[in-house]
Amino acid sequence: MTRSNPHVTEDCRAVSAVLARIGDKWSVLIVSRLGNGPIRFNALKREIGGISQRMLTLTLRGLERDGLITRTVFPTVPPRVDYALTALGRSLLVPVSALGDWARKNRSRIEEAQAKFDRAAEPKRTSAGRAASGPAVTHAL
Repeated sequence: MTRSNPHVTEDCRAVSAVLARIGDKWSVLIVSRLGNGPIRFNALKREIGGISQRMLTLTLRGLERDGLITRTVFPTVPPRVDYALTALGRSLLVPVSALGDWARKNRSRIEEAQAKFDRAAEPKRTSAGRAASGPAVTHAL
């Protein structure tokens, strides 16, 4: 395969790398929560139900590595650690919020399309209770 435009491949890689970081549910939830201001690790863990300590730690490290959050350690006993969005992380709030809004607005339409697709994919039963054979039919949504 020849490449007529070398920038397309690089653009795809760049988008894929960003989506790999922010495309998981934990990163989106963490970034959204940090939009309200800095927060300590345990408070963040309590607010994001269902996340393990290990997964929270790994996700925070990845977000920090990508420049989306900062980690500030305060010299207290025990040490206090706060996490906050960087300017780059704050700029991510706009598209993340837009995507969340879009998902909430279109959830029922997506569920309807999925149900319609699933019904069409089910094998049809004959009066004898056997699956009918025949060509697959594709329906436009």
